[in-house]
Amino acid sequence: MTIDIKVPSLGESVTEATIARWYKNIGDSVIIDEPLLELETDKVTLEVPAPATGQLSDIKVKDGDTVEVGTILGVINEGAIEIKTEAEAEVVEKKEPVVKQDPITEVPKINTQVNSTPVSNELSPAVRKIVAENNININDITPSGKSGRITKEDALNSLNQKTINVENYSSPEPVNNTMQTERVPMSRLRKTIAKRLKDAQNTAAILTTFNEVDMSELIKVRSEYKEFFEKKHGVKLGFMSFFVKACITALKEIPEVNAEIENDDIIYKNYYNVGVAVGTDQGLVVPVVRNADQLTVADIEKSISSLGKKARDGKLSISDMQDGTFTISNGGVYGSLMSTPIINPPQSAVLGMHKIQERPIAVDGNVVIRPMMYLALSYDHRLVDGKAAVTFLVRVKESLEDPRRILLSV
Repeated sequence: MTIDIKVPSLGESVTEATIARWYKNIGDSVIIDEPLLELETDKVTLEVPAPATGQLSDIKVKDGDTVEVGTILGVINEGAIEIKTEAEAEVVEKKEPVVKQDPITEVPKINTQVNSTPVSNELSPAVRKIVAENNININDITPSGKSGRITKEDALNSLNQKTINVENYSSPEPVNNTMQTERVPMSRLRKTIAKRLKDAQNTAAILTTFNEVDMSELIKVRSEYKEFFEKKHGVKLGFMSFFVKACITALKEIPEVNAEIENDDIIYKNYYNVGVAVGTDQGLVVPVVRNADQLTVADIEKSISSLGKKARDGKLSISDMQDGTFTISNGGVYGSLMSTPIINPPQSAVLGMHKIQERPIAVDGNVVIRPMMYLALSYDHRLVDGKAAVTFLVRVKESLEDPRRILLSV
């Protein structure tokens, strides 16, 4: 019995995908639910599992082809297959036979290396000085003295000839750089990222406002509770959950930052789905922590950890990245000190986190060293006024510098 392998549903508004790569070849045995190939859509990369156990008898599309939902990708001849045990499947590495050398005919190696600047005791002090200071190989000097001795004039003549050779040196012909380039097609995900970011710049009136936050108290709280937190909740305590909570406090006070423009209307959202940007080998993706205002710090950390792992493994679904209302991007993990993040449309703002760096600041008239982080809020000026953007960033700063405010939602 033959079973067709078809393109599965790709999610809302996604109708086609590109074949990224096949894991199997025609004739290979497959087990039900075993990944057969990888599909790349505008938003995510996903694997297509085997619908049955048997042998892959036909592949109807090749890597790089564009396919629609329901397209037949290949065919499996259903049936039992022989599954080898680990011991049977183990490949024994073959070692090359060792060829023994006949000790009678073995020829010892001769050291032919010549010192570039040998200074013989038979040379006069003047010659030895010229040879040593100018790194001259005495084998390159033509002797003219008695019994083949090298004179001072011989050494100087050799040095002059060496200088002439350097002066007459010409650089090699320029290399054709086109032979050293590689042209590859952009992936669907990369093309979509490029298009969306450019559309955001062309549509929104993007401005960026900056502030800085003293991370001393937050670092202190995290250091004090991180071990207990991990033992109790099974996940590490990071900074991102505090930033999510701080942003939600500010979003509730400045609702236009959580809103979007649709035609001539403003849509205010009374829910808080915070996107957390994650860098992957395929590009930047933004999975969403849903209803983050209703989650505890531990719940947020668990959600971020799970989504981050799925993103790095290429397991994100379409639903994992839909319906975000606000985005946080952490360039600090790559060492960025300051940047101007781009809005993730149709959202109206994005917060950029950056590297924590110790800097001298003034506190109560004294110069002290504190761990500081620059914050950047890029916002759509069509909807968000400068006063609202600055106020939002100040509220985030206040919450992070006094983490008790996060717990009390003030």
